[in-house]
Amino acid sequence: MQPLTNIAVTAARRAGDVILSYYRRGETGEISRKGHNDYVTEADHYAEATIIDTIRRVYPQHAFLAEESGEQGEADTVWIIDPIDGTANFMRGFPHFCVSIAARVNGVIEHAVIYDPVKDELFTADRGAGASLDGRRIRVSRTLHMRQALLATGFAYRKQMDVATHLPLFNRLVSASSDVRRAGSAALDLAYVAAGRLDGFWEMGLAPWDMAAGILMVRAAGGIAGDPHDGDPLETGSVVAANPKIYPVLAGRIAKTPSR
Repeated sequence: MQPLTNIAVTAARRAGDVILSYYRRGETGEISRKGHNDYVTEADHYAEATIIDTIRRVYPQHAFLAEESGEQGEADTVWIIDPIDGTANFMRGFPHFCVSIAARVNGVIEHAVIYDPVKDELFTADRGAGASLDGRRIRVSRTLHMRQALLATGFAYRKQMDVATHLPLFNRLVSASSDVRRAGSAALDLAYVAAGRLDGFWEMGLAPWDMAAGILMVRAAGGIAGDPHDGDPLETGSVVAANPKIYPVLAGRIAKTPSR
């Protein structure tokens, strides 16, 4: 495991301990509202501070792009952090959320860690060196046909008016696939694609911290992760991820859907 991945693992586990200290008590700490159906908890803030402090002690010259504290510093290496991806789940005690950390070096995502503290599952990836779950190599699924594919998505929970825009595509993909899940954590869904638990995932309107680690995870596990219109997902906020057989079909269907 690379040194940057090692420190990310340490930071993620420490943040996981913070999150679990709240979760096991059935608490979140103080909750603030950032927008419609968009909340931040005390646990988010403490977990993010723990991650940044852990990394900064070893790499004080590095910069950060974090969900709650924004951009901090300028450097060739930027850490992209979501302290709790799936905050709405965490707030309700629904055990599907994670810590997501990616290291972008000279504009390229090189290292990624996604940690599920409830299940104690640690996903790691290094560009060009594969992806692992708890130290065991993972690969995307071998599903060949969309009809057999188990997909996942997330959409429009912050913008009620846009739900109707996404539903026609959702309905078409439910009919075209084995089934579609909507569990509430883009980072974990992408990790599940990397591990072969899901065959594909798509979502629009994401921030870089929602998907930076997951995109590398999928690619390192032999899958494809990109924007359905061939842009950069970290800039467009739209991502499609799948194994190589499912990706062109899934991305093609999504690309034909009008967006707002």
